[in-house]
Amino acid sequence: MAVKIKQGRALAALSMTPLIDVVFLLLIFFLVATRFEQEDRELDVVLPSASEAKPMTVAPEELFVNIARDGKIFVGGKVLGEGELLRLLEETAVNRVGQSVIIRADERVQFSYVAMVMNLCNRAGIFDYTVATKGDV
Repeated sequence: MAVKIKQGRALAALSMTPLIDVVFLLLIFFLVATRFEQEDRELDVVLPSASEAKPMTVAPEELFVNIARDGKIFVGGKVLGEGELLRLLEETAVNRVGQSVIIRADERVQFSYVAMVMNLCNRAGIFDYTVATKGDV
C-alpha cells in the first residue's frame, strides 16, 4: 500500500533565483579582493634575510612600499617619485589613524633609498614602519 505525503506550500514558494544571485556576487567579491592583495606582492624583489624574522600570522591593513634594484619606488603597482610618495603618505596618515608602512627593498639596492622612504614616513607623520625581510612576507 502506497503512503501519500502531503507536500507543504512553503517549499514551493521559495525562489532559488535570489540565492543564486547572492552566491555569484560573493564569488565575484572574493575574486576581486584576492587580486588586489596579490598586486602589492607582484614586484620581484629579492629580500634580505634576518635571523630573528618571524612570518606574519595576520594580514594587517598596511601600505606596501616596494623599492626595486634600480631604486624605483612602487606603491600599488605604480612608479612614484619622492614628492608623489610624500603626498600619498600624508593622505594616508590623515585618512587612516595608526597606519603602518611595510618597506620591501631589494637586498641589492643602496640603503639611501630605504632611508629616504623612512624619512618620508616620518615627515608624513607615520612612525609605524618596518623593513621587510624574507621571513616576514
